[in-house]
Amino acid sequence: QLQLVESGGGLVQPGGSLRVSCAASGFTLDYYSIGWFRQAPGKEREGVSCISSSDDSTWYRDSVKGRFTISRDDAKNTVYLQMNSLKPEDTGVYSCAAARRSYCSRRQGDYGYWGQGTQVTVSS
Repeated sequence: QLQLVESGGGLVQPGGSLRVSCAASGFTLDYYSIGWFRQAPGKEREGVSCISSSDDSTWYRDSVKGRFTISRDDAKNTVYLQMNSLKPEDTGVYSCAAARRSYCSRRQGDYGYWGQGTQVTVSS
């Protein structure tokens, strides 16, 4: 069964850090570009970052540039999102998704596999 499982979410104070992970089972991530998306209460899901399968090129939404870093460890079949200098507006359910494409896509419709998500709450 093809599955993505996120972990590492939690409650953190503003300015703190978290690393969320996206582990794949049932398939190898080598040939998939991976995106991280988030959804805050009452808001639409938005793209946060993605990493390509071909050359590990990356994309970040403007509001997280310089604070978030996406990386992949194909040996562990896992993608990470390191989040530093967290702000209350980063709060949301963070989900990863896999697209069988060589390039990094921002379009949610390009992603065929989705995880259930992990809650990230930034609050004092």
